[in-house]
Amino acid sequence: MVQKYQSPVRVYKHPFELIMAAYVRRFPSCPLIPMFVSGEVVKEEESADGATTVTERRCTVDVDAPRLLKRIAGVDYLYFTQKNTLDRRHRTLQIEAYNLTFSSRVQVTENCSYTVHPENEEWTCFEQSATLDMKSFFGFESTAEKIAMKQYASSISKGKEIVEYYLKELEDEGITHVPRWLPPMAAASPPQLPVSIPPPSGRKENATLSDSLPGSPDDKLDADYIRRYLGELTPLQESCLIRLRQWLQDTHKGKIPKDQHALRFLRSRDFNLEKAHEALRHTLTWRKQYQIDLLPDSWQRPQLLHHYYTGGWHHQDNDGRPLYVLRLGQMDTKGLVRALGEETLLRHVLSINEEGLRRCEENTNIFGRPISCWTCLVDLEGLNMRHLWRPGVKALLRFIELVEAHYPETLGRLLILRAPRVFPVLWTLVSPFIDDNTRRKFLIYAGNDYQGPGVLQAYISPDIIPDFLGGECQCEIPEGGVVPKSLYRTPEEMETEEARMWTDTIYKSASVLKGAPHEVLIEISEPSSVLTWDFDVCKGDVVFNIYHSRRTPQTPPHREPQGAHTLSHSHTHTHTLSHPHTPPGASSSNTQLIDRSWVLGQDYSRVETALTCREGESIQGSHVTRWPGFYILQWRFHGGAAAAACSGSSLARVDDMLASLQGAPHRCRILYYTEVLQSQDFRGSMSSLESSHSGFSQLSSATASSRQSQASSTLSR
Repeated sequence: MVQKYQSPVRVYKHPFELIMAAYVRRFPSCPLIPMFVSGEVVKEEESADGATTVTERRCTVDVDAPRLLKRIAGVDYLYFTQKNTLDRRHRTLQIEAYNLTFSSRVQVTENCSYTVHPENEEWTCFEQSATLDMKSFFGFESTAEKIAMKQYASSISKGKEIVEYYLKELEDEGITHVPRWLPPMAAASPPQLPVSIPPPSGRKENATLSDSLPGSPDDKLDADYIRRYLGELTPLQESCLIRLRQWLQDTHKGKIPKDQHALRFLRSRDFNLEKAHEALRHTLTWRKQYQIDLLPDSWQRPQLLHHYYTGGWHHQDNDGRPLYVLRLGQMDTKGLVRALGEETLLRHVLSINEEGLRRCEENTNIFGRPISCWTCLVDLEGLNMRHLWRPGVKALLRFIELVEAHYPETLGRLLILRAPRVFPVLWTLVSPFIDDNTRRKFLIYAGNDYQGPGVLQAYISPDIIPDFLGGECQCEIPEGGVVPKSLYRTPEEMETEEARMWTDTIYKSASVLKGAPHEVLIEISEPSSVLTWDFDVCKGDVVFNIYHSRRTPQTPPHREPQGAHTLSHSHTHTHTLSHPHTPPGASSSNTQLIDRSWVLGQDYSRVETALTCREGESIQGSHVTRWPGFYILQWRFHGGAAAAACSGSSLARVDDMLASLQGAPHRCRILYYTEVLQSQDFRGSMSSLESSHSGFSQLSSATASSRQSQASSTLSR
């Protein structure tokens, strides 16, 4: 397996020329890196004007490895080639390095660059990337890989320290300025005053990279930003975050989670990039399907919750984490479930988590240090067997499962106070569904044990301890009580309400089978209307096509209500492929619209280049229609060369259909939304993308502005 590393941008608040003077002092050897034995120059070339110097070194490295492994390998040192290209004119240094020893068994490549800060020419930026491909190593591949990664991480962490060490050495020698390179003719001329270059519009002078909008596709994470907003990370953890962020930018342009939340997924998976990637991909699809980003603004708590839900936010703990207080023992869980339904309570729990994300970000700015989780205080006084009502416990387990999956590493500490004798029964039921990392954050106190010295006050300041726990702070949380049975709903009423709540979504889910594409038909009566689409490839790979035809399909599909996918006052009609009895938001049946007798190029034509979409990608785009008639949006199963060979036909072969019924490998799933806008109403992005403004995700201003400039049909990832 190929191991990759990508560093954040490290900013030195010194000019490029001074950094170069410090850099060359690390050769031929550096006492701060004992493993670096020597760097012998084997070749050096300089351009005629002296602007460019190319230096090639043979570097000797003493790896800290077990003696037995060195004896088996038959070497004491490892040798690398390093090629440095210094461009004084453009003030850049490019470094390329690769291994000479065991090059047929192991491939190590490294690329580094020193460049001028894009917004402050008196500062210097450094970036570093590397790959390790361990093909074979005498049967010790895993051991050798771990040693190599450990040694590399150690040298990375010392990189900035080494440069600063030699900067201090230069300062002690009285060297605090190195003049810039000038062409030979300019060097002979009288010196001129430097020209001040104003910062870009809307940016502060001397701004750092961290001042730019986090999540913008063109910006990069710098080390200072990571320490200030995300916390201390090891070099390899930084690399995982940057690579996960890059994947998000490549596949979810326009809408990506904030760095803080992406980091939560990495931490919850012990920085296993593949596992974090998979979990985050499922969360992005879940959030889009159920429009979770809109929840903070759209959710209105039923009046019943204001009176009987005994929980709420209450200041923060001693670490600056938001504090949520829940008086579970005073809550009539059965009454709330019977009166409101499980889905309403779930919506409320999700809204609490969304508010928690917002408060963490707010406290990070207030306290000047990273705060990524909250503390929950649960008072169990009054807990009894009534709270062990089976449907209530089942609902609780479901809530825990969803929060664990989609809000990982948001619980910093759980203080359980006044646990009664019945608590072990509840804990036995619930604990198997709680992640081990989360379970270690639980602190449980029975009776009045929490009142002892150094217990509750170790986590919460005395002046904010709630009055019902013996403190003096008024806690604005409902007293709770028993929900009147007159407010209970019938099972039929709750089923109808829950079905409406979770299926009332603009996104639809559909299956794409091998040999049977999923198609959506849109009728356009006015040219220059704009087709827009937004879809996620949840499973498998698909090919996305757009066709146009003046002919009407012989079998008209089910027509959705006019408001489902069309803008009011737009003279268009949108048809969907769902069965008449399929509820909105459910998986629609797979129906083909293109007639078997139709010939591509005669009866219908392709109006956009086919786009191959990989699993996990999020695609948004638009097409300005040129002619009236019928436009067909098609998602076809992508099966490599076979799929490409039959891409011009939508006919389902018998063997493909049989294969699709026999196994999941021939089935893809998409989540999609389409909308038709009049040209004067088009603003470059779909209305659904407004949901990006939330505590979880952010809309890339650069992407949004680029889409606003679209004047012709586009397919954008």
